[in-house]
This record gives sequence, structure tokens and C-alpha cells, in this order.
Amino acid sequence: MTAETEQQEVLIVTGMSGAGRSTVANALEDLGWYVVDNLPPQMLRPLVELVERAGTTLPKIAAVVDIRGRSFFSEMQDIVQALRSGTHLRVIFLEATDAALVRRFEAVRRPHPLQGDGTLLDGIAAERARMTDIRASSDLIIDTSDLNIHQLATTIQEQFSSESRAGVQVTVLSFGFKYGLPTDADMVADARFLPNPFWIPELRPHTGLDADVSEYVLAQAGAVEFVSAYATALEPVLAGYQRENKRHATIAIGCTGGKHRSVALARELAGLLSALPGVVVSVKHRDLGRE
Repeated sequence: MTAETEQQEVLIVTGMSGAGRSTVANALEDLGWYVVDNLPPQMLRPLVELVERAGTTLPKIAAVVDIRGRSFFSEMQDIVQALRSGTHLRVIFLEATDAALVRRFEAVRRPHPLQGDGTLLDGIAAERARMTDIRASSDLIIDTSDLNIHQLATTIQEQFSSESRAGVQVTVLSFGFKYGLPTDADMVADARFLPNPFWIPELRPHTGLDADVSEYVLAQAGAVEFVSAYATALEPVLAGYQRENKRHATIAIGCTGGKHRSVALARELAGLLSALPGVVVSVKHRDLGRE
């Protein structure tokens, strides 16, 4: 492979029907990617060959591959694994909860591609079963359950616009355990070992974004030591991600409601990780504002 083709990239966009593939495709186009929609998996090999022949004419190409390929989709996992050995290829998988998918299908009054004579949930369950292997081997999983189309587009822009300057894009995500684990997290830490500011009347209405709450959380025994040790432990992990060409990582920190402890620790951890070479860090607070 020449130095010219080493810079070329192929991105496969797949995932659950209704999870936002069209929005992602549009966002990638805005970032300069050449996007091919509804591509049968068997056409991935010819597409890669075309990219290699095109040279710098097509430096970044994205293919939307999904269950609409019907029986063709069963071969996707084998094809992707075969292409990875000789191609700069990555897979992005879009996920969403059953409730979110049902709501979206009902809003557009369209049946699920695998629904047949059954219900929407039957179609969703069948698709999840078929998607298990490709989801497990994906390079980036994005849960779109709580994202509207504008937020999803912004997420893609944040993830991919900084790639030219970062070996790995890290999202530090705070969340509340009572709202469920983030399905797109690569690693999850638990901040519930710290005293909860919720039980302090003057701190309860504030959040981890406020100085009084942040100072309280970080002043607790073990808080600073935990964040420091966790950042140190993550350093070789993120360096390994860069060596393995894993461009994205989501590191989640949870507390009970996702309002106080996890928010404060996520911001502190992000500050430490941003000092690592080849790492660009963003912070998101999934459940802030729910309470």
C-alpha cells in the first residue's frame, strides 16, 4: 500500500433501523465524506477497490449498510473482518432502546423492515438478533435514544471533525445509575463511594458544574486519589487504542442521579486526560437536568 492510499479511509455506518443512520450520513457528508447509502455488504469489496484506485480523489468514503439488504446482510460480518486486514476500515454502530425505536417508527407511520405480519417489537427483536455480531465488533457505538437529529449530527461532528489532530477522541460521560448504564460506554466507573451532596440541603439544588458542589465532592476522602489513579490507569489504555487505530473511546462515570458526584468527577478526569499526547477530550452529562 502506498503512502497515498494509507491516508484513505472507509467507514461503515450500520445499526438499528430508526437509530439515525440518515442523520449520520448527512453529517458525514457535511464533513467532506463521500457517502453511499443502502449498500449491500457484498459491494463493500468493489467499493474498497474503487477507493484504492481513486487515490486522493476519494480520501474518505462512508457506506451505510443495514438490514434492508435482507439475506445479503448475513454475510456482512465475514466481509468486514476480511477487509480489515488490508484496509483502513472502521464500523460505527447506531443503537437505541426499544421504546425509542417504537416511538420513531410510530411517528413516521412506517413498519419495521423485519416486522412482516408481527408487531414493531417483533421486527426490532429480530433485527437485534441479526446485529449481535457486527455490534460486538464495531469500533464506535453511539446510543441515540435520547438524541434528536440535531444532537446526533453534533455528536458526529464532534467525533470526526477532530480526527486530524487526535489519535483518539475521548468522551468522558457522566450519568445516573438509576437511569440505566450507557450502552455505548467502553469503560464505566462508579462514583457512589463518595458522600452524596443530595443530602446536603444547600447543595441539593446545585449540580457538579457549580463550584460549591465540585469543591465538596473533590474534598471527600479518596476523591482526588481516585481520579488521579484512574487517569494514570487509562494512560496506557488510550496509548494502546492509538496503536490499534481505535479512534474513539467513551469513559463513563456514574452516580445515583447523574447530577452531583459523577458530573464533578467527569470534569476533573477530563482535565487530566486532556494532557495526554494524541488525545482530544470532550465532556458530556447524559442525565443532567432530569432531576
